[in-house]
Amino acid sequence: MDLGTIVGIGLVTAAVFASAILDGVAISHLLLPAPLVLIFIGGFGAAAGGLLFSEYGIALKSLPRAFTAKAPDGSELVEVIVKMADRARREGLLALEDMAKEIQDPLLKEGIQMTVDGTDAAEIEELLQMRIDAKKDLDKVAVAFWEAMGGYAPTIGVVGAVLGLIHALGNLDDVGALGEMIASAFVATMWGVFIANGWWLPLSAKLKRLSQLEVKNMEMIVEGVLAVAAGTSPRVVEQKLRSSLPAGAGKGKDAKAA
Repeated sequence: MDLGTIVGIGLVTAAVFASAILDGVAISHLLLPAPLVLIFIGGFGAAAGGLLFSEYGIALKSLPRAFTAKAPDGSELVEVIVKMADRARREGLLALEDMAKEIQDPLLKEGIQMTVDGTDAAEIEELLQMRIDAKKDLDKVAVAFWEAMGGYAPTIGVVGAVLGLIHALGNLDDVGALGEMIASAFVATMWGVFIANGWWLPLSAKLKRLSQLEVKNMEMIVEGVLAVAAGTSPRVVEQKLRSSLPAGAGKGKDAKAA
């Protein structure tokens, strides 16, 4: 589990409620049912309106992923690919068949299996690139949904404020409660702006970053598979693949030169 999103959203939430307490605002005044229903359910409805019904599951399943998913560790895959490059140089591509069965990464497994089967390198690259493009399209659905949630929330909050003011103006005869009703009217606006900028947009940014890292990892795998298929020196394979790893990734051991 990556703690970045949990810590970030936790801090901004704590800061908002701490500021309210320091200003003497009762937390119960912020946790009003009507604004919360409008912001959460209304915001979901507005964002979901831009999706196909079949894409609802994709959007919702991405929420826990934003908190639990870890950035891919490409250094371990580099070591696996370098070992396969070394073995392929020494024993031929057919010697990779047993290794392919033990590979956990589905894209690498598919690429090596096609290599063992004698598939043309251009066709391997095309098929694997199609897998990457499909993943990008899937990730875009989730990112766009949470961006939409962040975009609609403040405006829906304004709708809540207007509804609250209508209620207050309809009860002008109750002067004693007028101030409280006006204050309550702006709770929806507060929640809309806070949820958009403190929750939904950060979630969208996290999912986008995860997608970028995962796609980069997949592109590295494609490059490695093609290098293995071409019989490239293990040392060259390792140097090329490690140069594409994010800063701080494991260095691993140098492969044996062919």
